Amino acid sequence: MKKIVTICSALALLLGGGFGVYTVLNKPAVAAVDAHGEAAAKTDAKAEGEHGDAATTEFVALAPLMLPVVDKGGVSQMVRIMVSLEVPDAHTAENVKRLSPRLTDAYIQDMYGVLGRKAAMPDGVIQVNYLKQRLEKATVAVLGEGVVSGVLLQHVQQNPI
Repeated sequence: MKKIVTICSALALLLGGGFGVYTVLNKPAVAAVDAHGEAAAKTDAKAEGEHGDAATTEFVALAPLMLPVVDKGGVSQMVRIMVSLEVPDAHTAENVKRLSPRLTDAYIQDMYGVLGRKAAMPDGVIQVNYLKQRLEKATVAVLGEGVVSGVLLQHVQQNPI
């Protein structure tokens, strides 16, 4: 019985400490105050004016893609790719989310053929730049030119079977 109480106490302390660290580290930064007691909002407004477009940029995370690499002996490995798309505003982000099933379909069709021919893996390792170029072309084919400002690879993983 003492062991159970000791283990529960230790677990409660660990969870409490973890929560404390999380809340302390997750607080927003406090604005600096200058000699006149005014917040440093002037410099923030100037920075926003210079980079106003960056403030409106939205990112749309798509569902992970799981693709098999098929060779003469069958499936030799699985490739997992996580993609996010950079769009200029929230309205465009909603449209991209609405069309995400078409994007996923286009990505799977394009990547399945590329991985099957091993064009993206000349030495057995995925060539990330080549994959990114293919994904960008598929994105433009589905959404049109200029809708997405960037295709970002969040995660690329190869697992041999």
